[in-house]
Amino acid sequence: MGGDRTFEQDPEYALRLLVDIAIKALSPAINDPTTAVQALDQIEDLLRRLGSRRLEIGTTRDNSGKLRLVISYPGWADFLDLAFEEIRFYGANSVQVMRRMKALVSDLISALPKERHGPLLLHQQKLNKSISRSFGDVEDQQHASIEDRQGLGHPRRNL
Repeated sequence: MGGDRTFEQDPEYALRLLVDIAIKALSPAINDPTTAVQALDQIEDLLRRLGSRRLEIGTTRDNSGKLRLVISYPGWADFLDLAFEEIRFYGANSVQVMRRMKALVSDLISALPKERHGPLLLHQQKLNKSISRSFGDVEDQQHASIEDRQGLGHPRRNL
């Protein structure tokens, strides 16, 4: 109820700031995909924390179970849209950003419960479509599609 947004009370605010850092880094004037990847590292940490929490908190019932109050809160899909849409759009031509985003989504699917997977799979499809549109050459598409936490061309290896 205060005058300022805080990270503790408003995780959307923290996500918004990180997304802003990433898309500024991806602007043609700056062109710094490494900073965008670092922002994605922090976004992943925040999404892991959010994905393991109960986010469906917008209803209050009385002692008899009757619905008394509905408050609009963001859901899991809302957080993912905020975290991914603009970065995917502005970073679509960056191999480094596409690789990091693919790894991020895959890591979240592996780490979070199945009830969180649906919206993540949708974003995985959107990433694949962006890569197909942005990289005309099949070899470039394959190169950009490699999951890589750093985005630097060091794909994961199963040990």
